[in-house]
Amino acid sequence: VVLGYENTLPVTMEDMLHHCKAVARGAKYALLIGDMPFMSYHISAEQAVRNAGRFLQEAGMDTVKLEGGRARAQTIKAIVSAGIPVMGHIGLTPQSVNQFGGFRIQGKTAKAAKEIFLDAIALQEAGCYALVLESIPYKIAQFITKKLDIPTIGIGAGAYCDGQVLVTHDMLGMFDRFTPKFAKQYANLGQLMRDSFSRYKQDVEKSEFPSLEYSYDITNDEWKKFLDLVE
Repeated sequence: VVLGYENTLPVTMEDMLHHCKAVARGAKYALLIGDMPFMSYHISAEQAVRNAGRFLQEAGMDTVKLEGGRARAQTIKAIVSAGIPVMGHIGLTPQSVNQFGGFRIQGKTAKAAKEIFLDAIALQEAGCYALVLESIPYKIAQFITKKLDIPTIGIGAGAYCDGQVLVTHDMLGMFDRFTPKFAKQYANLGQLMRDSFSRYKQDVEKSEFPSLEYSYDITNDEWKKFLDLVE
């Protein structure tokens, strides 16, 4: 969102490390999770471990998160074996948006829901310490949460997960092109920001800003001395 991309696919490791370093400099008490970008863990276990390690070593993260179900189990095992905690992410996985044909709810049929459940079990067994459940029916999320020994974090997965997450821009109304069904807006900062920029522009054009109130002054004595020096 902040980089202006249509989806998460163009995001690189360098992009994510840059963002994570900024967060790490400001956060004092939060658990910091580096979100591994597309193609940073898909080629080999060695590549995945190396990139996961960069999040901890270079960006100050505590753990990493990656997307995918059973197909990523061996990759997760390799990362965990290297001493790096992993959060899993199943259901609607944004990096698979082209495979899904768009940002669509997952697990709507019994068969599809079973696949998500099997993914959850596999990722727990692979060593994940928690799972993100995204855009799945709340009953399926509740069932998975009850069956797992690790916590679930829901986004568009109903009220029965162990924790919740929302995208800041959705929650604060900063992105008006699309608002997911599951995203409750707690403010409309987007409109407030647009109005503020418009007022600023008008004030500048009318020479009403900056007024003396927002300007630095120099004493009359020093001003006279300055004029004597330059004139």
